[in-house]
Amino acid sequence: HVQLVESGGGSVQAGGSLKLACVASGDIFSRLYMAWFRQAPGKERERVATIDSGGRTSYVDSVKGRFTIYKDNAKNTLYLQMDRMIPEDSAVYYCAAGLIQPQAPALGIRQYDYWGQGTQVTVS
Repeated sequence: HVQLVESGGGSVQAGGSLKLACVASGDIFSRLYMAWFRQAPGKERERVATIDSGGRTSYVDSVKGRFTIYKDNAKNTLYLQMDRMIPEDSAVYYCAAGLIQPQAPALGIRQYDYWGQGTQVTVS
Protein backbone atom coordinates (compact mmCIF):
# COMPACT_ATOMS: atom_id res chain seq x y z
CA HIS A 1 0.00 0.00 0.00
CA VAL A 2 1.21 3.48 -0.96
CA GLN A 3 -0.02 6.71 0.59
CA LEU A 4 0.30 9.96 -1.36
CA VAL A 5 0.11 13.40 0.25
CA GLU A 6 0.06 16.57 -1.86
CA SER A 7 1.10 20.04 -0.75
CA GLY A 8 1.97 23.40 -2.26
CA GLY A 9 -1.40 24.55 -3.53
CA GLY A 10 -2.71 28.05 -2.98
CA SER A 11 -3.71 31.25 -4.73
CA VAL A 12 -1.54 33.04 -7.26
CA GLN A 13 -1.96 35.86 -9.76
CA ALA A 14 -1.94 35.13 -13.47
CA GLY A 15 1.65 34.93 -14.66
CA GLY A 16 2.86 33.66 -11.32
CA SER A 17 4.25 30.30 -10.21
CA LEU A 18 3.54 27.49 -7.78
CA LYS A 19 5.35 24.25 -7.03
CA LEU A 20 3.35 21.23 -5.90
CA ALA A 21 4.85 18.29 -4.03
CA CYS A 22 3.61 14.75 -3.49
CA VAL A 23 5.27 12.64 -0.81
CA ALA A 24 4.83 8.88 -1.11
CA SER A 25 5.09 6.31 1.64
CA GLY A 26 6.75 2.94 1.20
CA ASP A 27 9.89 1.61 -0.45
CA ILE A 28 8.78 1.23 -4.08
CA PHE A 29 8.70 4.89 -5.09
CA SER A 30 11.41 4.61 -7.75
CA ARG A 31 9.45 1.88 -9.52
CA LEU A 32 6.12 3.72 -9.68
CA TYR A 33 4.56 5.32 -12.73
CA MET A 34 3.40 8.71 -11.52
CA ALA A 35 1.20 11.54 -12.68
CA TRP A 36 -0.48 14.80 -11.82
CA PHE A 37 -4.18 15.20 -12.60
CA ARG A 38 -6.43 18.19 -12.09
CA GLN A 39 -10.17 18.68 -11.85
CA ALA A 40 -11.97 22.00 -12.18
CA PRO A 41 -15.61 22.49 -11.15
CA GLY A 42 -17.95 20.90 -13.67
CA LYS A 43 -15.12 19.30 -15.64
CA GLU A 44 -13.67 15.81 -15.88
CA ARG A 45 -10.45 14.90 -14.13
CA GLU A 46 -7.65 15.63 -16.60
CA ARG A 47 -4.14 14.18 -16.86
CA VAL A 48 -1.71 17.08 -16.64
CA ALA A 49 1.66 15.31 -16.68
CA THR A 50 3.21 11.86 -16.28
CA ILE A 51 6.64 10.49 -15.48
CA ASP A 52 7.76 6.87 -15.69
CA SER A 53 10.39 5.03 -13.71
CA GLY A 54 13.03 5.97 -16.27
CA GLY A 55 12.24 9.68 -16.09
CA ARG A 56 10.35 9.91 -19.38
CA THR A 57 7.72 12.67 -19.20
CA SER A 58 4.58 13.70 -21.04
CA TYR A 59 2.20 16.66 -20.76
CA VAL A 60 -1.23 17.77 -21.84
CA ASP A 61 -0.86 20.32 -24.65
CA SER A 62 -2.26 23.20 -22.61
CA VAL A 63 0.63 23.13 -20.11
CA LYS A 64 3.57 22.30 -22.39
CA GLY A 65 6.35 24.80 -21.91
CA ARG A 66 4.85 26.07 -18.66
CA PHE A 67 4.75 23.04 -16.32
CA THR A 68 7.52 20.60 -15.43
CA ILE A 69 7.05 17.24 -13.72
CA TYR A 70 10.03 15.72 -11.94
CA LYS A 71 10.82 13.49 -8.99
CA ASP A 72 13.44 12.98 -6.32
CA ASN A 73 13.72 9.27 -5.58
CA ALA A 74 15.86 9.87 -2.49
CA LYS A 75 13.03 11.91 -0.96
CA ASN A 76 10.11 9.80 -2.25
CA THR A 77 8.72 13.02 -3.67
CA LEU A 78 7.06 13.96 -6.95
CA TYR A 79 6.92 17.62 -7.99
CA LEU A 80 5.01 19.79 -10.42
CA GLN A 81 6.59 23.15 -11.14
CA MET A 82 3.94 25.46 -12.61
CA ASP A 83 5.08 28.69 -14.26
CA ARG A 84 3.31 31.44 -16.20
CA MET A 85 0.04 30.29 -14.74
CA ILE A 86 -3.32 31.27 -16.23
CA PRO A 87 -6.84 31.23 -14.76
CA GLU A 88 -7.63 28.02 -16.69
CA ASP A 89 -5.07 26.25 -14.48
CA SER A 90 -7.39 26.68 -11.47
CA ALA A 91 -8.41 23.25 -10.20
CA VAL A 92 -7.88 20.68 -7.50
CA TYR A 93 -4.60 18.95 -8.33
CA TYR A 94 -4.13 15.26 -7.53
CA CYS A 95 -1.04 13.10 -7.36
CA ALA A 96 -1.48 9.56 -8.73
CA ALA A 97 0.70 6.45 -8.89
CA GLY A 98 0.52 3.19 -10.80
CA LEU A 99 2.28 -0.10 -10.22
CA ILE A 100 2.60 -0.93 -13.92
CA GLN A 101 4.71 0.95 -16.47
CA PRO A 102 2.48 1.55 -19.52
CA GLN A 103 3.65 1.43 -23.12
CA ALA A 104 2.30 4.95 -23.70
CA PRO A 105 1.45 7.82 -21.33
CA ALA A 106 -1.47 6.76 -19.15
CA LEU A 107 -4.32 9.24 -19.49
CA GLY A 108 -7.14 7.42 -17.72
CA ILE A 109 -7.83 7.48 -14.01
CA ARG A 110 -8.42 3.71 -14.01
CA GLN A 111 -4.78 3.15 -14.93
CA TYR A 112 -3.61 4.33 -11.50
CA ASP A 113 -3.62 2.40 -8.24
CA TYR A 114 -3.12 5.18 -5.70
CA TRP A 115 -4.34 8.76 -5.32
CA GLY A 116 -3.61 11.66 -3.05
CA GLN A 117 -6.26 13.79 -1.36
CA GLY A 118 -5.84 16.77 -3.67
CA THR A 119 -4.64 20.34 -3.23
CA GLN A 120 -6.48 23.45 -4.42
CA VAL A 121 -4.85 25.79 -6.93
CA THR A 122 -6.50 29.11 -7.75
CA VAL A 123 -5.22 31.57 -10.37
CA SER A 124 -6.81 35.01 -10.43
